[in-house]
Amino acid sequence: MLPGRRIVGVRLGKTDFIDDPVAIEQQVPGARIAAVRRLGKFLLLDLESSNGNTHRSSLLIHLGMTGRLVTCDPAEPVPNHTHVFFTLDDGRELRYTDVRRFGRMGLLQESSEDKSIGSLGLDPLEASKDQFVALLKNRSARIKALLLDQHVLRGIGNIYADESLWRARIHPMRLGGGLTGDELRRMYRAVREVLNEAIRLRGSSIADYVDSDGNLGGFQRRHRVYQRDGKKCFRCGAIICRIIVAGRSSHFCPRCQPAPRSRRNYP
Repeated sequence: MLPGRRIVGVRLGKTDFIDDPVAIEQQVPGARIAAVRRLGKFLLLDLESSNGNTHRSSLLIHLGMTGRLVTCDPAEPVPNHTHVFFTLDDGRELRYTDVRRFGRMGLLQESSEDKSIGSLGLDPLEASKDQFVALLKNRSARIKALLLDQHVLRGIGNIYADESLWRARIHPMRLGGGLTGDELRRMYRAVREVLNEAIRLRGSSIADYVDSDGNLGGFQRRHRVYQRDGKKCFRCGAIICRIIVAGRSSHFCPRCQPAPRSRRNYP
């Protein structure tokens, strides 16, 4: 567990993904981790440091595509591409490893969180059904694009968008504004089911992903369409297809998730 632990040392390697490396080196040592929060795809480690007056800040971390944040014994071998080491007061290390360095790290002062992260949308695990439906029902964008847009709904990635659309029986090319109330309510239930299952199973281990203890996730065993193009649908037996929507690979069942009438044919 990280809350309650104190960071007693910081060591940095490559820093091109860090907003202000000097601030982290100078201000993080000695700080106590008060809480760990998720805000969309960002992790926030809330820090408290006492120098006469208690000063609060947050360490912002985005794992990008290949990032790992793992606690371990400092004697354990250091994986290649490990760029940040936080030494904890219980003797462990918190290590950040990222092959492609598409992630982000920075130190936010208490008053600058909203400005630094930007305007994020609703968290589907916190939104009510009515809020979710109202947010999407008049949108002209494709539903897959809306699910991935962090300014509309925060915290949904490509895997979970595909899996949610399959469960809701909605084609990724459908327009948000073209979905019926029943379809939007199905979408709401599917997104929440998928995200809650993924959290319970500690994520999907595709390529490099592991959890904070270095263990593989288990939700990949529940995937029904993601990266299954050319294989049979678990529900109806049709062959799973792959198209590009909003610049991302999208996997769907052409029978369970019928295409919009004007877009029936795909290359």
